[in-house]
Amino acid sequence: MITGSCLCGSVRFEIEGGLSDPIACHCSMCRKISGHYWASTEMKRDRLKLEGTESLVWYQSSEKVKRGFCKNCGCALFFDAIKTSWIAVAMGALDKPSQIQLSKHIFVADKGDYYDITDGLPQEMVPPC
Repeated sequence: MITGSCLCGSVRFEIEGGLSDPIACHCSMCRKISGHYWASTEMKRDRLKLEGTESLVWYQSSEKVKRGFCKNCGCALFFDAIKTSWIAVAMGALDKPSQIQLSKHIFVADKGDYYDITDGLPQEMVPPC
């Protein structure tokens, strides 16, 4: 069982099963929501068990996506693709080492101009989300 939480611990979660290789999203929305770029692992929604949902708030950032935050500490935790069966969880919110590595970068055409991507991983140059 993989566990995680927000910074203050009000919102906690468990993930059943293993983790998919995480991706780094460089679109402007993910950069603004996270303060840099968003790194997350995705899974079927039914594998995610939440506790402290009274502290979890959702912001619908587009027609297709809502993002989950702790209302107490402001921690960005989830990227929920509304009309799909999957949800993404922020890698930084995991409690223990994940034993997985980034697999690729997406939306790099919209990345910030203050950094370079030099890790040699695949980069998808798709337009911003």
